[in-house]
Amino acid sequence: MEIKLSVQGMLIYATMTAFLLGFALWVVGAVVRNQKLRVAAMGIYAVGAAIAILSFGYRAYEVQRVPFRDMFEVMLFVGAVMYPLTIFCRRVLLIGAEAGDMFIGAIALFPSGFVFDATPSELMPALQSQLFTPHVAAYLLAYAIMAKAGIQAVLELTLDSNCQEGLIDFERGCYRLVLIGFPLLTLGLILGAWWGKIAWGDWWNWDPKEMWSLASWVMLLVYLHFRMVFGRRFSHINSVLVLLSVAVIIMTLFWVNFSSLFSGLHSYA
Repeated sequence: MEIKLSVQGMLIYATMTAFLLGFALWVVGAVVRNQKLRVAAMGIYAVGAAIAILSFGYRAYEVQRVPFRDMFEVMLFVGAVMYPLTIFCRRVLLIGAEAGDMFIGAIALFPSGFVFDATPSELMPALQSQLFTPHVAAYLLAYAIMAKAGIQAVLELTLDSNCQEGLIDFERGCYRLVLIGFPLLTLGLILGAWWGKIAWGDWWNWDPKEMWSLASWVMLLVYLHFRMVFGRRFSHINSVLVLLSVAVIIMTLFWVNFSSLFSGLHSYA
């Protein structure tokens, strides 16, 4: 574990502090039913989000490109996108669980702050493509959305009541998130196949990263089929299927990238 004393590091730590403080205030406010604490939590969360966006922008300025090159930069993006996702879900999809978003944002930034190397690096020739940014962005947005869906699934499985004032219940919230995340995963797969054809001469190369990405897509397809056939009748099974999909995504994002068992064409990621 390495503490980063750079400007970038300080921005990351400030964001994490705001997210975790907001999370704590929200939880306490929910327990004691104090709306003012939850309002304060959202205010602190918004401040943390502004710092997270500044941190991502600072990295972009430092490297003079869209910062998607490595896992350090990828996690910066996830941290920066959580608050906009929270607001979109609350106002458009009627999905709550904002404390979960704060927690996801803090956890996503932890490896950037303490684990991953922050040394800027150039894009290798294989990544110098117009498809680079949309391909990675589609996947990262899908992953952030699925992380929130995972929180909804956990709440559906663990809480006695699914009632959220002015919002839809956790099972429906999970379903709505998957309906957005799944097309983004599909777009990521299609763009990746197109890029693979250009870079490596084939649409599909049976690379470990490709296989695990496909596995997460298939898992969500299984969930959507099960949900379509049985609806809300087996809500706990619906939630378990979503959590299994999230587990495969975590494997794809971390284990496949760093385990020597899965070296392949995507090893530079």
